[in-house]
Amino acid sequence: MKAHGAAPGGVAAAAHPVPKRRSKGQAAAVFVLVGFSMLVPLLFVFGFLTRYSSGYFTDDRSLQEISFEIYHGVEDGVEKSNSQETGSVSPDKELYKRIEKPVNLPAISQKEHIYQTPAKNSTPEGCADSVTGNNATAKESSLLSNRASEGVEKNNNPVGSYETDRSCELEFGSYCLWSRVHREVIKDSLVKKLKDQLFEARAYYPSIAKLKGQEGLSQELKMNIQDHERMLSEAVSDDDLQSSVDVKIQKMDAAIDKATAHTVDCYNVDKKLRQILDLTEDEAYFHTKQSAFLYQLGVLTMSKTFHCLSMRLTVEYFKSPSADIENSISNKIDDPRIQHYVIFSRNILALSVTINSTVVNSEDPDNMVFHVLTSKQNFYSMKQWFARNSYGTANIHVVNINELKLKHFINLDLEELLMSEEFRVSTHVVAQPSPLQTKVKYISVFGHCHFLLSDLFTNLKKIIVLDDDVVVQRDISFLWNLDLGGKVNGAVEFCGIKLSELKSYLGTDIYDGNSCAWMSGINVLNLEKWREHDITGRYQRFLHQLHHENEVSWRAAAIQASLLVFHDQIYALDDTLVQQGLGHDFGICSSNIKNAAVLHYDGNMKPWLDLGISKYKKYWKKYLTREERFMEECNVNI
Repeated sequence: MKAHGAAPGGVAAAAHPVPKRRSKGQAAAVFVLVGFSMLVPLLFVFGFLTRYSSGYFTDDRSLQEISFEIYHGVEDGVEKSNSQETGSVSPDKELYKRIEKPVNLPAISQKEHIYQTPAKNSTPEGCADSVTGNNATAKESSLLSNRASEGVEKNNNPVGSYETDRSCELEFGSYCLWSRVHREVIKDSLVKKLKDQLFEARAYYPSIAKLKGQEGLSQELKMNIQDHERMLSEAVSDDDLQSSVDVKIQKMDAAIDKATAHTVDCYNVDKKLRQILDLTEDEAYFHTKQSAFLYQLGVLTMSKTFHCLSMRLTVEYFKSPSADIENSISNKIDDPRIQHYVIFSRNILALSVTINSTVVNSEDPDNMVFHVLTSKQNFYSMKQWFARNSYGTANIHVVNINELKLKHFINLDLEELLMSEEFRVSTHVVAQPSPLQTKVKYISVFGHCHFLLSDLFTNLKKIIVLDDDVVVQRDISFLWNLDLGGKVNGAVEFCGIKLSELKSYLGTDIYDGNSCAWMSGINVLNLEKWREHDITGRYQRFLHQLHHENEVSWRAAAIQASLLVFHDQIYALDDTLVQQGLGHDFGICSSNIKNAAVLHYDGNMKPWLDLGISKYKKYWKKYLTREERFMEECNVNI
C-alpha cells in the first residue's frame, strides 16, 4: 500500500519534516484587514459616509439642506455683493430659532376670497402664551422664557454665549437649535471637581518641579495627579468613583494650596493652562461635530418601524391585491372642473396626515382629487395603504414617477430629486463679519420634479401643490377659485430674504432686487400660464447654464433656478395663510398656530421624528391614522 504524502525516495515525510514558509502576502493582508476594520468606524463617526444603499433613507425633503453665505456691504460708496457656497451640506433639512425679532412682512392686497386671520404678533413678547403652554417641555419653556432677556445679554456681553450660539448655528445648522433645548446639565459634580483639580495641578507641576528644595511638594503633586488620572480612567459618573474620593480631593486641594503659595513663573503656568484650554476646546469641538453628525443621521435615516410598515404594505399588496380604487376615479383624474391637489412624497404617514387634514376641513371633499407622485420603492405600499384606508369621499390617485414618459429631465434620477428643497441662508456685512451681525434664514422651494407638472397634467388648467409636511386646519378650497391676476405661481412670499442679497449667487441681475423670495408648502399653479411662459423649458435652460455635475450640486441649483424662473410670476398669498417654521423654530406663538389655515413643518425637526419639536407635534398627530393593523405590528409609535 502506498503511503499518502510519502517523500521522494520512499522515505516518509514525517521522518524528515520539511519546514513550511510563512507567506508574507498573508501577513500583509492581515495588517490591511486590521487597519481597514479600524478605519471604517472612524469614517462613520466623522461623517464621511453619508450615503447608504440599504433603503433606510428618510423620505422627506430634509435629505439635503444646503447652506451658503452671502456677504454684502458698502465699500468706497459702491455696494458690493460676493457670494460663497460653504460646501457644507447638512444631510438636513438641517432649523432656525428666531433670535432676532421676526420680520414684519409688508401688507398684501386682498383679492377675491383671500383667507384672512388676525395679524401675527411681531414681537417675542406676544408669544408669552407659547412659553407657558401646557404642551411645551420644561426645557423648551426654559429656553423660551429666557428669550426676553436675550437682547439685554447681547448688549452687555456682545461676545458671550449669544455669539457662540450663533456661530454654532452657522456651522452646524439646526443641530445647535436642538441641542440648546436638550442640553443636559452636568450632575456628576465630583467627576467635574476631579477634572478641574487635575487641570490646575498639571499647570503648576512643571514650575514646582524646577524649584530647589521643593522635591517633597513636587512628589506630592505628582502622586495626586497620578491618583486623579487613575480614578478618572475608571469612572465616568459619580457612582463609579471609589469611596475614598473625598479624601483624595482634600489631599489634592492641600497640594494645590501649597503650590500656589510659592512664587512661580507665571508665564509657564499661563502657557500650561492655555495648552490645557486648547486641548479642551479641541475635544469639545470634536464631540460637537460627532453629535451633529449623529443628529443628522437621525434626520436622514428612516426608522425600522417606518421601514417595517412600508415593507409589510408592499408584501400585502402582492400577496392579496385589493381592488384598484383608481379604476373608479379614472373619469375624475383629468377632469378640470374639480379640484386637483398634487403631493410629492415618499413618506406614507406624512402623506396621509396631509390628505386627511385637508379632507376633514374641506366643505366639499367629493370634489377633490389628490395626485400622489412617489418613487418606485414606495409606489405599491402607498397604493395598498389607500386601498385599506379611505379619507372621506376624496379621490386619491397614486403615480409612480419612474414609469412616466417625460419630455424633460430624461437623464436625471427623478427619484432622488422628488421632494421640495430647503436651504439655510446666512448673510452678514463684510465690514462686520461677527456672528452677531449675521442673519440666518431658512427657505424652501420647488424641487426639480415640480417643474414637470405641466407635462404630467396636460389636461388640467390649475392645480394646488402641497408639501407632505403640511397640516391643513381650515377649508382651503377658496384657493381653487382664486384669480392669480395672470401670474403663474400663487405662493407665500418670504421677505426675510431679498433677491438683491442673492445677487452674486443667482449669477445675474435681470430681476428686481427688492423682490422677496417665495416659499413652497402650499402653492396655486396656473398651468395655462405655465405653458404660455414655458416655465419648464426656461427652468431646464437655467440648469444647463449652471453646469452642475453631481446630485448635490443639482439639488443646490434648485434655489437659483426656482427664484429666477418664477421672477415676476409670483402672486403673493396672504402671509397669515401659512405658519412656517414648525420644524425649526421653537418660539412660534400658539395663537399664530391656531389662527393659521396651514401649518408647515419645514426644517429638520419633522413631527414624525423623535427629534421633532414636542409642543408642535399635537397638531400633526391630530390627523394621524391610528386604526391601521400594520402600524401596531410594526410598533409605530409617534
